[in-house]
Amino acid sequence: MCGILAVLGCVDSSQAKRSRIIELSRRLRHRGPDWSGLHCFENCYLAHQRLAIVDPTSGDQPLYNEDKTVVVTVNGEIYNHKELREKLKGHQFRTGSDCEVIAHLYEEYGEEFVDMLDGMFSFVLLDTRSKTFIAARDAIGITPLYMGWGLDGSIWFASEMKALSDDCERFVSFLPGHIYSSKQGELRRWYNPPWFTEMVPSGSYDPLVLRNAFEKAVTKRLMTDVPFGVLLSGGLDSSLVAAVACRHLADSEAARQWGSQLHTFCVGLKGSPDLSAAREVADYLGTRHHEFHFTVQEGIDALEEVIYHIETYDVTTIRASTPMFLMSRKIKSLGVKMVLSGEGSDEIFGGYLYFHKAPNKKEFHEETCRKIKALHLYDCLRANKSTSAWGLEARVPFLDKEFINIAMSIDPEWKMIRRDIGRIEKWILRNAFDDEKEPYLPKHILYRQKEQFSDGVGYSWIDGLKDHAEKQVTDAMLVNANFIYPENTPTTKEAYYYRTIFEKFFPKNAARSTVPGGPSVACSTAKAVEWDAAWSKNLDPSGRAALGVHVAAYDEKLNAKIANVPNDSPQEIKVTVEKAAAVV
Repeated sequence: MCGILAVLGCVDSSQAKRSRIIELSRRLRHRGPDWSGLHCFENCYLAHQRLAIVDPTSGDQPLYNEDKTVVVTVNGEIYNHKELREKLKGHQFRTGSDCEVIAHLYEEYGEEFVDMLDGMFSFVLLDTRSKTFIAARDAIGITPLYMGWGLDGSIWFASEMKALSDDCERFVSFLPGHIYSSKQGELRRWYNPPWFTEMVPSGSYDPLVLRNAFEKAVTKRLMTDVPFGVLLSGGLDSSLVAAVACRHLADSEAARQWGSQLHTFCVGLKGSPDLSAAREVADYLGTRHHEFHFTVQEGIDALEEVIYHIETYDVTTIRASTPMFLMSRKIKSLGVKMVLSGEGSDEIFGGYLYFHKAPNKKEFHEETCRKIKALHLYDCLRANKSTSAWGLEARVPFLDKEFINIAMSIDPEWKMIRRDIGRIEKWILRNAFDDEKEPYLPKHILYRQKEQFSDGVGYSWIDGLKDHAEKQVTDAMLVNANFIYPENTPTTKEAYYYRTIFEKFFPKNAARSTVPGGPSVACSTAKAVEWDAAWSKNLDPSGRAALGVHVAAYDEKLNAKIANVPNDSPQEIKVTVEKAAAVV
């Protein structure tokens, strides 16, 4: 990941202003420690902090067209840049950077080229001839982008809030799948897939089509000129990413530079569920596996730094970001600069445990649509910012545009959890990779129950956070929380504690408004809480809050009953879980 900052339409164009822009851009250097760039044109500034992944030697930014009248600063990766270059034969390229195509596409197609890009990106493009500019963000919001307004009439764009929050009177999270045009003076949506309307689809389910689409999504993300690996928790999603990457790595350009043995990485408290599962998957796939441990105290000690980097006070995001933040530092110390990760699958396929209670396929599908639309505020934000804090880039194949379109066109009846016929959460994905002749994964891994990352690193992690917050926040503080924090009022001591840290770094009203709120159980939206009346009494984002579903739910009777869940077949696991859940 890189860091971008653009300030357009300043009243002040003095050397002092330039120095200020450089100072603010420096706040993003953790995202791009490899090089810094700044282009000034009259009252406009485009700054860039580079993390060199593709063409490290010549791809410094900002990037230009042939005569440097079009300037662009980009954070992201354009996976189809070679195909796009074929459509731009009449243009002269200065670098091997995948992002240079953006300047030339603009020359060729005007503002309507964004949907041609296959990748993750946030960019600001300045046309010095017409003195106009555009800014755009990828379809799902994998890369972060904020937009702000200065009192002098200037418009600001930045990869992270910290680069513009002090100098803007108001700022917001830039909407995914949108473009801002200075000619029109407004945002418009460029990403308009069929699923966005939330109409229930009726497409057929073809396991091979789904499998092939995902394999294509993974292989295109092996585009790199630097060492890379896969974040492997041992759950279904990250294990499939690792399995597919292993199968196709030998045929990739990356293998010729870095070898054909995949590196995998896992983090957890000693004895945590993820560590043992990841180790088993790594052994099965033959990867070079790296296992990192952390303690609850080390995680607590990192909380302030984590919240500064991820720029949210959302409880589940902070819980999951902290282990990822600590792991990213370890990974970067090994010389690795890019990783593949498994975010997005649970939103697309209804993998969170609360989907067990979806009353019908219409509500199931609508909830998946809501979850995908909100990813930029939750898992995409976490995956990007907690890795970028250490100059590490995370790529997410499940959020490939083509893969999403295929997966979201399937009749959601296929995604529904049907215990009566042996379908657990994400069955259609598991089934697509259930190959008897050439298995991708061991059966019990392929059919392992969903484990949220913040749970999988070790259940005592969340319990430790709650205990720590209990000591920091008094009962009186929580009772009066609605007076101190009238917007998105924290309802638990843990939430209150995170909010106080956030407000220390980002005290403006605009900052707290960038964070979503509302009730949630096991990562649900507020709407899905209505699916089960009991959930309103147990509002916690942990998967263990899904009472009667999670095999380690918040219930002592249930925990005792399932202490010895077998590791044989998905059917045996299903039966054991159902019997255990019956005691709740």
